[in-house]
Amino acid sequence: MRLQAFVATLVFTAAASAATPPKLLLWPDGAPGAMAGGGAETVSIKEAGDHVVSNVHQPSITVYLPEKHSGVSVIVVPGGGHRELWTDHEGHNVARFLNERGIAAFVLFYRLARAPNSTYTIDGDALNDLKRAIRTVRSRADWSADTKKIGAMGFSAGGALVSLAATRADGGNAAASDPIDRAASKLDFAALVYPGIWPDLKIDATTPPMWLLSGSDDRADIISGLSGIFVKLREAKVPAELHFYDHVGHGFGLRATNTGPVASWPQQFVDWLKVSKIVEAP
Repeated sequence: MRLQAFVATLVFTAAASAATPPKLLLWPDGAPGAMAGGGAETVSIKEAGDHVVSNVHQPSITVYLPEKHSGVSVIVVPGGGHRELWTDHEGHNVARFLNERGIAAFVLFYRLARAPNSTYTIDGDALNDLKRAIRTVRSRADWSADTKKIGAMGFSAGGALVSLAATRADGGNAAASDPIDRAASKLDFAALVYPGIWPDLKIDATTPPMWLLSGSDDRADIISGLSGIFVKLREAKVPAELHFYDHVGHGFGLRATNTGPVASWPQQFVDWLKVSKIVEAP
């Protein structure tokens, strides 16, 4: 009987670990300014097996909570040119990697300003989706998040959103009827991975610490833009770390097929969190 109980426990644990993480709407009653009659999200699968999501009108986060929580949370923001979302190598793969290291992760599906017939804007609707995700994580005590250790990692178009959130934070609306809207949208750290470069970012001493990453064979505007962000952060005395990988282009994300030094970038990010004392080293 004890052996049967032990086997049953193993089966239950394996099933639980393989369970699909919950996906929560950021506005259960509908996002402000959402296009009426937009329909459901669509998912296409590319030749390499990548899942690509489009037609997003109900922004959401997929919640990955670790078994042993470090107190650190990261909102993962996929890219896709603001037309679609590449949700595997720039989303769920990253969330699972962070989970294995005790970091809570939340994959954001945001509204797409450059999709066909879209009425959304990047620095309006999409940015508000990210801000709402930050507020939601900060307001959820049951997720065991340290409210001073909430960050975001954005890829490509998602990186542009994270740079906007990092430089346009607000303290929340204390008079709001929705308790989530009372929470601040401030990021405590940010990671920009081959980000779209937003012009005229306001970087000053209040900007959160940043970890910056790109391939050296990426577009010239991304390479020069990231270098410029790094210089401005250092001039403002904001902690920052910059990585360029030689002979690497755009869109590498976190894939099992990555080889060479670039394959180690996720661990380098976690190491930076430890050096920065955001994650406490064991």
